[in-house]
Amino acid sequence: MNFCSVCGKPLMLKIPAGDSLPRHVCDACGAIHYRNPRLVVGALPEWEDRVLLCRRAIEPRHGKWTLPAGFMENGESVADAALRETLEEACARVELGEMYTMISVPQIHQVHVIYRSRLLDLDFAPGVETLELRLFSEDEIPWDEIAFRTIGVTLRHYFADRRAGEYRFRTESLTVPPKPATRHPD
Repeated sequence: MNFCSVCGKPLMLKIPAGDSLPRHVCDACGAIHYRNPRLVVGALPEWEDRVLLCRRAIEPRHGKWTLPAGFMENGESVADAALRETLEEACARVELGEMYTMISVPQIHQVHVIYRSRLLDLDFAPGVETLELRLFSEDEIPWDEIAFRTIGVTLRHYFADRRAGEYRFRTESLTVPPKPATRHPD
């Protein structure tokens, strides 16, 4: 951030009084501009023993498979965002179940929330951000073609919980995978 969205003056990065972290502060009007994590919200649509996945028509991860999900908008609840994203990306109507996973991704300032859901019918079609849709059983999931780690983690939890016969709320934090050690010649 370079300029204040309230008055247009340049911003300074400093720790405001009573705070503990650097923030973008406008010395002209006193506005403090917070930059907080964004919520990515979606659904895990179920039909019998299969789940609905979308193949992405946009970047990032164009052509890869994901659950219908996207950024939450101002003025909507988390549940409303999951329903909207499912409708936008899969033109699918679902009944939301419980919140299933909440995965923090600190290095990109996001929190991903996925609800279990039940497809109300098989009347679905690709939305503008989707190349194709397909119902997958566990053994058909294209694991090497999953767009995001959070979706892979959610799907692995889902199938493990289904085998165990009990679904439970999952929360975790993903960190950047360590880079492989390189060996230097002696």
